[in-house]
Amino acid sequence: MSLRPQPDREFVLTLSCPDRSGLVHAVTGFLVRHSGNIQESQQFDDRLQDRFFMRVHFDVSDPDTSLEKLRSGFAPVAEAYRITWQLHTASTPTRTLIMVSKFGHCLNDLLFRRRTGALNIEVPAIVSNHRDFAPLAESYGIPFHHVPVTPETKPEAEARLLELVEQLDIDLVVLARYMQILSNDLCKQLEGRAINIHHSFLPSFKGARPYVQAHERGVKLVGATAHYVTPDLDEGPIIEQDVIRVSHAQSPETLVTLGRDVEAQVLARAVEWHSQSRVMINGRRTVVFR
Repeated sequence: MSLRPQPDREFVLTLSCPDRSGLVHAVTGFLVRHSGNIQESQQFDDRLQDRFFMRVHFDVSDPDTSLEKLRSGFAPVAEAYRITWQLHTASTPTRTLIMVSKFGHCLNDLLFRRRTGALNIEVPAIVSNHRDFAPLAESYGIPFHHVPVTPETKPEAEARLLELVEQLDIDLVVLARYMQILSNDLCKQLEGRAINIHHSFLPSFKGARPYVQAHERGVKLVGATAHYVTPDLDEGPIIEQDVIRVSHAQSPETLVTLGRDVEAQVLARAVEWHSQSRVMINGRRTVVFR
């Protein structure tokens, strides 16, 4: 009986391309040629856009088959089928920079999940335009960067953020209730690797005190949306959403508490799925292989 491959012998391949016959056969043939064994495979054929999406989690028994060898071996297949693809080791944690302002529920939840192993992410830095959560970052042993933002200093602040992203080799930026609007240029530079979370009342209840506005209108659902950041404010491709029912008997303060719980859960799922390469952007939408 052969021994089960070690975690560093497990890989994830994600791909998208114009739909055509023979795609699955080409992928599985590549795996066979490299001693690959499929653990999980999911695919989606978008008939409206004529585009095919696939995620394959596989292990390799041949100790001589490296990540570089796999990438080199798949390149001709990708060229033949006009495939956009990524291939990496499944166990590699996603290097994640978290940004926060004055609401720390999402930040605290992500850090706790990371510590308990529920999220396969590494957090080299926390960035904030306030100093409120420096002690929390210190308790987790994570460097805290205070980068204040004013209309006059916004270009310098965003330049500092990009500097950190490059220096720390960041894969993902998470806006964990970071209450600053990113410039269009920064959004474009972080395209596909920045996730934001906001309450579900948009666009109905904008501005300050949205939960009070919602309470005054008698809403019956409180929820949250996690999406990729784009220049279109709060309108990027949606990764995850959730809601809970509320009633007239609950105060605005209770709605805030319930809303924060949903925000933390929705953001955590979005980060988890992104870190597992389960999310693929499809125009203004996403394909999420849950």
